[in-house]
Amino acid sequence: MSSLILARWQFGITTIYHFFFVPITIGLAFLIAFMETAYAVTGNQAYLRMTKFWGKLFLINFAVGVVTGIMQEFQFGMNWSSYSRYVGDVFGAPLAIESLAAFFLESTFLAVWLFGWDKLSKRVHVLSIWLVAIGTTLSAFWILSANAFMQEPVGHAVRGAHAEMASFGQLITNPQLWLEFPHVWLGALSTGAFFVAGVSAYQILKRRSVDIFKRCFTIAIVAATVTSILTAVVGHDQAQHLMRAQPMKMAASEALWETSPEVAPWAIVAGIDSANHRNTFEIEIPGLLSLLAYNRLHGSVPGIHQLQAMYEEQYGPGNYIPPVRTTFWSFRIMVAAGILMILLALYGVYLAMRDGLEKRPGYLKAMVPAIFLPLLANSAGWVMTEVGRQPWVVFGLLRTADGVSPTVPPSLVWTTLLGFGVIYGVLAVIDLYLFMKVIREGPVLEGERTDDEGLEVAPL
Repeated sequence: MSSLILARWQFGITTIYHFFFVPITIGLAFLIAFMETAYAVTGNQAYLRMTKFWGKLFLINFAVGVVTGIMQEFQFGMNWSSYSRYVGDVFGAPLAIESLAAFFLESTFLAVWLFGWDKLSKRVHVLSIWLVAIGTTLSAFWILSANAFMQEPVGHAVRGAHAEMASFGQLITNPQLWLEFPHVWLGALSTGAFFVAGVSAYQILKRRSVDIFKRCFTIAIVAATVTSILTAVVGHDQAQHLMRAQPMKMAASEALWETSPEVAPWAIVAGIDSANHRNTFEIEIPGLLSLLAYNRLHGSVPGIHQLQAMYEEQYGPGNYIPPVRTTFWSFRIMVAAGILMILLALYGVYLAMRDGLEKRPGYLKAMVPAIFLPLLANSAGWVMTEVGRQPWVVFGLLRTADGVSPTVPPSLVWTTLLGFGVIYGVLAVIDLYLFMKVIREGPVLEGERTDDEGLEVAPL
């Protein structure tokens, strides 16, 4: 395998692994902030228990997320030095701001929140966790501003052998950013909400602190419902933007080899023959692709072959077709996971309103593995976004093959790929062990002990 393929695999694997933790961090931060605000306003000790319980899980997740995230930026210099030299003047600015401002805000006030329980007033302590939540959001914003430049490069000028920033304002007002950021942020809130709902469902099934976890579940499932629906709405707007910014990605996500008829059908499934540029079979819904692309039931969508000819005329000879099968199925996995999330969340709200959770153990059991649904949707969406952009690492400016480090041999990339795999595997085991330890302990305040079922019984 070439250095290019190995470097792509390494970045893809480490990014997906890191992205397991980021959305949980963002979503949990806001839910914890809400719970502590409720405690500060009402003085109800149940909210304090909830805040401290989820806070422990947040800290574990945050720590592993930081460790895995550090490797991401190092790879730009190790495996993608040509890319870094070409667009570093543009791409580096938002990443630097994320590290020096957003992450410092997030980590500083997390320390204030962690060590300030008995030293700060309730209002100041609540403010600290809200600043942590804002910091996580700002981190996502600046990272996505860099990614949005890769998808739709703006605010730059090519001088000599590299791109330079011409307008920072254009960089942060990139239309791709203002569709990508809310989609990812809302998806992260939904991820945190499903995490809280799933763990709460597990605790209710185990009869541990049932009253507290029913309250946690209700808060989380309402948040999951709202954010899952809004994620889908913003995702629809993002798909329509693709028609203008990256029509080839849109065509690949639909395995649309030839320009569609005026009423464009949407393929639920298809047998994709990438070698011969055709589909062996399709199960379609008439007019749905037109609706997805234009908000109406008519409108032709350009096909892969026509776009290939257009790109050859615009960018010169070459293959501009992304991996169609991967793009097609990752999009459908994302959509299927999102629909299932919405249905589970709506039913959970219905049960919570009727106080019927304990009467539906089957639903509670389903909500435990449903923790992974948003993680699946996030990962599939990222794969569709990045793979569907190929062969570009920066669309229209730099091809992926031209961005890889020219002097790094495959053996070294293999070494780091396997090394990261072992380290990340160990971190996963540690993370899961610590999660389960905290979950078994339950929402216990300092100086309390629990009985065998995890119920608070008395101070020590």
